[in-house]
Amino acid sequence: METMTDTPAPVEGYTLYDPDDPFEMRSGPFHWRQSDEGIHYFALRAEGRHCNRHEIVHGGLMMTMIDLAMVAAAKETRDEQLVTVSLNSEFIDAGRAGELIEAAGELIRRTGSMAFVRGRVYVGERTLLSSSAVLKRMRVKTSKSN
Repeated sequence: METMTDTPAPVEGYTLYDPDDPFEMRSGPFHWRQSDEGIHYFALRAEGRHCNRHEIVHGGLMMTMIDLAMVAAAKETRDEQLVTVSLNSEFIDAGRAGELIEAAGELIRRTGSMAFVRGRVYVGERTLLSSSAVLKRMRVKTSKSN
């Protein structure tokens, strides 16, 4: 029986992004690669289950995908934790089942506690969604033993 973690990458050179995240696995799964320039790219081959009743890729799926891409772009290390404080998106065009949906995020500025990013979801040259976000950089709390 095939599971979501067995889903092949939609494009060569991509790997499954986070097989331990149940929401991402159910909504995607999303595949990822990092370019030599450090840009994080995400890809998903849209299926009927990713579409709404109008047979277009659901806006919530695209917002999930762009959030992943922008968080990945903002991280200094793979283990850094960030939470989305603000996510602004404009839907520009519709994606359809069978299309390769891609997303990329770009870090604009990082401070000690925040990161400012922008991103785009697209099919080829066609932009589906344009976004910007403010992310809170989380400090990992250590527990002191007595």
